[in-house]
Amino acid sequence: MACRLPTFIIFKKGQAVSTIQGADLRKLSDAVQKLVAEASSDGSGGFGEASGATSGWFGLALPKGYDDVTDQVDVRGLDLLNADSDLGNARTMFDTGKPSALTSSKGKATSSAEEIKKDWVESDTDEQLMLFIPFQSTIKMHTLHITSLCRTEVDAEEDGTPMRPKTIQLYTNRAHILGFEEAEDIPATQSVTLQPPDWDRTTGTAKVELRFVKFQNVSSLVLFVLDGDGDGEKVRIDRLRIIGERGEKRELGKLEKIGDQAGE
Repeated sequence: MACRLPTFIIFKKGQAVSTIQGADLRKLSDAVQKLVAEASSDGSGGFGEASGATSGWFGLALPKGYDDVTDQVDVRGLDLLNADSDLGNARTMFDTGKPSALTSSKGKATSSAEEIKKDWVESDTDEQLMLFIPFQSTIKMHTLHITSLCRTEVDAEEDGTPMRPKTIQLYTNRAHILGFEEAEDIPATQSVTLQPPDWDRTTGTAKVELRFVKFQNVSSLVLFVLDGDGDGEKVRIDRLRIIGERGEKRELGKLEKIGDQAGE
C-alpha cells in the first residue's frame, strides 16, 4: 500500500540536506528559515554585480529583507579628515565600481601602483580617519560593508603597507564632522572592533552589524577609525556600502542634530 503522507526534501547545492515527512508547517518553516539565514550570511566568494533594485559591486551578500541604500549618500556634503591627498577622496569610497585592486593583473592588492588606479583612501599623518556622511533622506541602517584591500600584517610591518581598520566608532545625526579630540570626548552611538577573521579573504570586505534600534531615522553618520590592525602608520579603505531601509526625503541644507532631550 502506497504511503500518502507528503514528503518534502530540501536541497542545498545539489545535495539533500533535510527530509520532512508529513504536513508539519512548523518544521517546514524552521527548515526554510535556516536556509535563508545561511544564504544571507554566506559571503565567502564575493558577489560582484547585485540584482534587483540595487546595482554596482558588492563585497558581501546583502542581508535578507534589506537594500543597499548607499545611493542616499549626499556626496556633495561628504567631509574627510587626515586623508592622503595623493590618493582618493571621500567620494572614492562610495564608487559603485569594483575596486581596481581586485581587477589588476594578479587580482590582488599587492600589484604595483603603476598597474592599478589609486581608487582608495589612506590616512595621512597617522592611522586615524574621520568621515562625515550626510544622507538625502532619513534612513534605517542595518549593516555597514567596509572593503580594505591590504596585504598581510607581516608585510605591513616590513614595508609600511597600510592596515585595515580595527577600532571604529560611529556617531549618528551630527550636524557636521567631528574633530579628533572632540570625538574622543563624545559617547559613540556604537563602537566596533574588527578582527582578522571578519574580513572576507576574496573581496577584503568586513560586515559591521549595527544595533538596529540605535540607527533609526539617521540623517547623517560620522565614521571614526581610531586605529588599524597592526603596527603600521596608515589605514586604508577602498569601499563603503550602507545597508538598510530608505526613509523620507529631507530638505538638503537643513541637517539638524537629533538629540534625546530638548536643547541637546
